[in-house]
Amino acid sequence: MGEWLKRLVGVEGSFKEAILPMISYNSASILFGGAGHIISLYFMSFLTEVEGLNTGQAGLVILFGLAWDAITDPAMGLITDRTRSRFGRHRLYILLGIAPFALSYFMLWNSFGISALGKSSVTMTYYIIAYMLYSTATTIIAVPHTAMLPELAPQYFVRTQYKSMEYIVNSIGMTGSFILASLIFGYINMKQLDASSRPRFMLMGGILCLFFSLPLLITFFGTKEPSSKDMKLPPLDIAGVLDEYIQVFRNKSFRQYFIISLFFMMCRGFYNYSNQFFIRYIAQRWERYNIITTIAGAAEASAFPMNFWLTKKYGKQFCGKILTPVVIAGLALNLFIKPGSPAILIYIAVILFNFGFSGIGFVSANIQPDVTDVDELITGRRREGVIATFSSLIKKTISGLMGSITGFTLHYFGFETGKGSNVRQTSRAIFGLRLTYSYLPILFISLSAIAVFQYKMTKTDHETIRELIREKKEKGYATMTPEQIELCENLAGKKIEEMWISTADA
Repeated sequence: MGEWLKRLVGVEGSFKEAILPMISYNSASILFGGAGHIISLYFMSFLTEVEGLNTGQAGLVILFGLAWDAITDPAMGLITDRTRSRFGRHRLYILLGIAPFALSYFMLWNSFGISALGKSSVTMTYYIIAYMLYSTATTIIAVPHTAMLPELAPQYFVRTQYKSMEYIVNSIGMTGSFILASLIFGYINMKQLDASSRPRFMLMGGILCLFFSLPLLITFFGTKEPSSKDMKLPPLDIAGVLDEYIQVFRNKSFRQYFIISLFFMMCRGFYNYSNQFFIRYIAQRWERYNIITTIAGAAEASAFPMNFWLTKKYGKQFCGKILTPVVIAGLALNLFIKPGSPAILIYIAVILFNFGFSGIGFVSANIQPDVTDVDELITGRRREGVIATFSSLIKKTISGLMGSITGFTLHYFGFETGKGSNVRQTSRAIFGLRLTYSYLPILFISLSAIAVFQYKMTKTDHETIRELIREKKEKGYATMTPEQIELCENLAGKKIEEMWISTADA
């Protein structure tokens, strides 16, 4: 990469020392960007139109997987933080998770003849098990991977570079997996879904489980992490486990990050899981579903250069502040779309939502590593795994929970599936879909934007706390001015006397 190009995009460091490690680390993002994306695009329709479940049963499939996630994610955070290995605390799990992930992802799209028996309760039970296995395998990989970043990239804007590379590779994962899937189902003219589509979904599952799994080998072999074999660990009991996670929420910066990300993913979850039903039954453009999805992906990706530039120039919060109204405009436009509406309205709504949505998404991704440093300011410990648990919880569990609630809501309002795109939905059923596709997303993206305005950490603030932590570790104490004390208290939401940074080692 030429020096002029690196200066243009703000990349710091040589290719070997800076760029190559970013590519290696973020190769795993092909999985994170694509696996859940394909599930959000097709899984609910697969369960309802192909496998014969109603929307309530489909919601139960996802709900059980998420309930299991609520157990495995926190456990994985503690496990990875406390792992002694010559490969480091986190990296080994990326290798160990490859085989379970590949198998479970294939199971999501193939019931091995169980659904052909015609017993919906048995089919639902199978997919509950498959989804729980998939959630576990993804947790084994995702939590340690997220936990590695603060250690790999301690500097404020180097983390932005890593996150920007993650954004690019996420897009590769989303786009690549979508192209593979859409070629199987018909890109220009999306095939109608029914029981005869099962072989297509099985083929897609087989291809994609390899597409997502193989890049994990690049991350494992291309990323370096210090050995943790000699790491000293405090004893841990049940009370200690609970306290590990309670302590995280005593961190004001973390609470703000959590709220931003929580409402952000609630908005996206409702939108993504409702989108397939909206296009099929309200807009009645199912044959153009893959084209509409392509436009959505292109709109989100096109916002990346602007978001990166705004972040470098005005801080990590700015792009979220200015793009939220664009999201709301796209969601509001969907309220006016009905059967027979011009296709251009659908395209404009999709472009506005996805272009605008990238803003808060960029904020959430970029501030996550920084709250780890505030946590160290409070506790004196590096707890990347515990904090990464909540990143995984928000991305997988909260988003999926919205899918589950979407299924329950549509079932409650009498929404009918499995009878073809032209089934006549009642006005009550249509309102239920508009509720999950527009009204609730507008509410949650607005709440997320409010939280963005509350988050105040700047590059200078981050450099200050990193320097104080460094001084404390080297000297046994940190010398702080009144202004630095005020800064620490504002970021942590605690009195300085309650924080590790204010103590002096004997």
